[in-house]
Amino acid sequence: MRTIIYLAIGIFFGIVLFKSEAASWFRIYEMFQFASFHMYGIIGSAVGLGIIVVQLIKRFSIKSIYGEKISIAPKEKSYSRYILGGIIFGLGWALAGACPGPMFVLAGAGYLPILIVIAASIVGTFLYGLLRDKLPH
Repeated sequence: MRTIIYLAIGIFFGIVLFKSEAASWFRIYEMFQFASFHMYGIIGSAVGLGIIVVQLIKRFSIKSIYGEKISIAPKEKSYSRYILGGIIFGLGWALAGACPGPMFVLAGAGYLPILIVIAASIVGTFLYGLLRDKLPH
């Protein structure tokens, strides 16, 4: 039953992403050209909501739907790897015209060339998993 609930939530989220044009290549292009506030508003809203939800989880010791206590560990203070990772992520986003969430929305909407991007991202993630221990921390 939980799988069906998760599937329904995922479908709803995909529809919201598609209808808000967060998966639109044109809107992403506008964002990287600093020509429109549309995507910055969506991203800013998501970051703001994320901050509020994380603080609520920490303050009220909210449990998962499985009844487990949610533990949010502090992040490591290593700025160079976040900057490098952000640059790589941004370049991929600009080249593909979609970040990971909207890639699947675009596939579901019938934009089949995005399947190449999804396959490449899976290979890249696999390679990172293989090389992670060898990379500098």
